Amino acid sequence: MTDILPIESIVKKIYVFRGQKVMLDSDLASLYDVKTKQLTRQVRRNTERFPKEFMFQLTRKEFEILRCQFGTSSWGGHRYLPYAFTEHGVAMLSSVLTSSKAIQINIMIIKAFIKIREILSTHKKLAIKIAQLETKYDEQFVMVFNALKHLMKEPEKKKIGQIGFKV
Repeated sequence: MTDILPIESIVKKIYVFRGQKVMLDSDLASLYDVKTKQLTRQVRRNTERFPKEFMFQLTRKEFEILRCQFGTSSWGGHRYLPYAFTEHGVAMLSSVLTSSKAIQINIMIIKAFIKIREILSTHKKLAIKIAQLETKYDEQFVMVFNALKHLMKEPEKKKIGQIGFKV
């Protein structure tokens, strides 16, 4: 199967809220090429498939912070608080949105979540190895280790208040 979208374009739509990586209903609807209203209708018809670990609705405060981050115009006139879907919630969407495009997009989204996990895992493993090397070698490598630590620092994330940030 050829990739419909580059994974990077999907990764840009993954946010962190309440300590979880999530995608918003409007972004998912856009990817699936359906209206947000249609997506949420299908979810409401199948609520038993979406426990709170799979999906939650943003609070008014979270939504206001998100709107301030992106500007009102890009969000249009939402009349309800958006839903946020975790990786498992996105996977469950494939059971309620059954078009072939929805299935292909779902696969791409899951691949994006996997790629994020792999990147984070690699970063942690590298940090552990450098720490081990640092204790093993003497002071002649201090500058090298300091430079490596500087390069491995996480870039500053665009914060959305205290609640969430873009991945």
